[in-house]
Amino acid sequence: MYSQNYSLNSQLKIWMITLLLMIVLIILVGGLTRLTDSGLSITTWELFVGTLPPLTSDKWIEYFDLYKTIPEFKEQNFNMTLSEFKIIFWWEWAHRQLGRLIGLTVLLPMIYFTIKNGVWILREYSIIFFLVCFQGFIGWYMVSSGLVDRVDVSHYRLSLHLFIAFIILSLVFWKFLKLTNIKINQINIKLNLIKFFLLLLFLQLIIGAFVSGMDAGKIYNTWPLMGSSYFPDDSIFNDLFNFTVFDDQSLVQFIHRNLAYLIVVLYFYILFFILKNGNLNLRIPFFVIGISLLFQIVLGVLTILSGVKMLYASLHQINSILIILSTLYFLYITKHREDIY
Repeated sequence: MYSQNYSLNSQLKIWMITLLLMIVLIILVGGLTRLTDSGLSITTWELFVGTLPPLTSDKWIEYFDLYKTIPEFKEQNFNMTLSEFKIIFWWEWAHRQLGRLIGLTVLLPMIYFTIKNGVWILREYSIIFFLVCFQGFIGWYMVSSGLVDRVDVSHYRLSLHLFIAFIILSLVFWKFLKLTNIKINQINIKLNLIKFFLLLLFLQLIIGAFVSGMDAGKIYNTWPLMGSSYFPDDSIFNDLFNFTVFDDQSLVQFIHRNLAYLIVVLYFYILFFILKNGNLNLRIPFFVIGISLLFQIVLGVLTILSGVKMLYASLHQINSILIILSTLYFLYITKHREDIY
């Protein structure tokens, strides 16, 4: 909400941009936690404890012994040493501490601004705090799925965890934009197209989490074909319409690839209207989306061809943040003249 109080707006913008940067960081750390298979290294929730890492040898052995009880160690990492365990432990520990810090960074300023400026602050920003708390619960819900009967977390719960992270990111960025009071007029493009484009981006985000959670990126490491054909040769086309489609590694990778193609086609369709419109204020923001899409495709291809090399996979996830934020910015600057349709 834009306020006529310039000083308050400046403080709120600093708050939102700080949160935005912290959320970007935790998404990055969360992605690396997944890529390093570190997410199951801490097998308890530790909501109010666990802020301090193990400080004694006995405490390290205690955490390691707990890890030894889960299937990931018994079936996959049974040769792991304590030194190797410490590496994956630090990733998960850092991820959890960032989550706690984000919660405090939402709560404490919100209390301060509410006391100083009124209850409207609480009404405007409490949804962020609620989602951050809910995200903490979902994080544990995800981890718990990998503690019994499987060596990885559920890819459905992983995708939910990532989806909520991007919802929080988008909400914080949107509130930041509202504080800037940016307005661009003389728009001649239907907002439903932009909203549908954004919807496809979030859908692609979910499918991408499926690919990551199932290690589906390691199934076919060729492009543009999947092996020797466009459609994966270990599947049949009708399988796309089964309820189990999202449990099939090959089909999930196939969907992820083709959804990317659809997003690019829609981008150029929207670009046609923007170029036809002649509004230079719209072209540059939309070109930014296009450049980030190009990078995303290149990084996606490199990730596949490299057998999911950590550098490419991590950059692929980071760039998805740029795509989402640049699209949200474009949606924001085009929303002020919706009444002309």
